[in-house]
Amino acid sequence: MEPVQFAGLLNELRGGSRKAVDDLTPMVYAELHSIATRLLRREREGHTLQPTALIHEAYLKLAGNSRPQWQDRAHFIGLASHVMRQILAKYARDRHAQKRGGGAARIPVDEALAAAPERPSEFMALDDALNELAGIDERQARLIELKYFGGLKGEELAEVLGVSLSTVTRDCRVAEAWLKGFLTRAA
Repeated sequence: MEPVQFAGLLNELRGGSRKAVDDLTPMVYAELHSIATRLLRREREGHTLQPTALIHEAYLKLAGNSRPQWQDRAHFIGLASHVMRQILAKYARDRHAQKRGGGAARIPVDEALAAAPERPSEFMALDDALNELAGIDERQARLIELKYFGGLKGEELAEVLGVSLSTVTRDCRVAEAWLKGFLTRAA
């Protein structure tokens, strides 16, 4: 999705253009599909939550009953990543409640981030950790969310967050270390 084209369509949409809705919908769907596919790639075989279901639920939350209020592509990706994280956290909590069980084992933060959707108790711990981190440093929490849930890397993260690449690198290192400590204490 080209940022300039997306921004232009958003402006037309705000002006009430029906054509903008028609042009923007496939772009939004494609971006949501890309995020959902990345998030669900490591799921166990036969998993009941499919990318299409995640996309539709996320789109309903993002668009609601009114015109979308996204500022630009970066804002959209940030919101989409956050919404999908919320959906997956709810899914994990519901699934964990059905199983009623077990303590979470200690695992490295990168494993929790990579495999969280498959193991609901670990995903719930990760979601709790990100919520806690957001209370301490909102940008670091958003960075982790965009990196692991939105699939953004390096320069894209810097652009979305409005910071330098070195700040992204430093914040990522600090946030991942903090998350590792939090998840270790929580286990």
